Amino acid sequence: MATVESKSAATETTRRNRAPRIGPQSAGNRMTVEEFDALPPSRFVKGYRYEVIRGVLVVTPPAGDAEADPNDELGRLLRNYIESSSKQEDFGLTMPERTVPGTPNRRRCDRAIWVGLGRLPDTTQDVPAIVIEFVSSRRRDAVRDYEEKRDEYLAAGVKEYWIIDRFRRVMTVYRKGLTGPTYEIVTAAETYQTNLLPGFALPLSRLLAKADRWRPKTKPNPPSKEMDQ
Repeated sequence: MATVESKSAATETTRRNRAPRIGPQSAGNRMTVEEFDALPPSRFVKGYRYEVIRGVLVVTPPAGDAEADPNDELGRLLRNYIESSSKQEDFGLTMPERTVPGTPNRRRCDRAIWVGLGRLPDTTQDVPAIVIEFVSSRRRDAVRDYEEKRDEYLAAGVKEYWIIDRFRRVMTVYRKGLTGPTYEIVTAAETYQTNLLPGFALPLSRLLAKADRWRPKTKPNPPSKEMDQ
């Protein structure tokens, strides 16, 4: 005969399984960060980015090809660097689409890099040393990248925040300064290096070339009447 405790546990499991999925239809719902953190991964429809921004659930569609392709290329370059390093354990790990611990709005970045831990990072607790965002075509998202996310990432303890902007053809690197954020602009013709990744060199043009492959192809102009004659 089942005990009261086992029946209660079974009832709770059934209730959770019947709970509605969190997906695009959930965008705009009021939610606290505590409620968000308590949701199991199985409740979320895969393929979307979920964040709680000032008490509202924000659901972002999957990254477009012009963002995903250069992000994959950056991940490949970083993993090759990490695996070839003589101090591999110091340079940690890089992964895409991770929530940055310590951000009040549960920000989810395009790519995170953990360095210097000497162990596998706890991605729910360890703040990445470097966070990267690829600017999308939506203007409101660009404003978040350059202002809101910058402030939250640096306040959480991120040492460098890279914004890769295929529209402006630059990468902006933000760091925390004594009186506010400082920044460095990397142009398309330049190669970026950082003391956080000794020996790693990032030619920005390589990432921009990946994004450029997905530019809409312009349609040829229709032949003029003079050419038809």
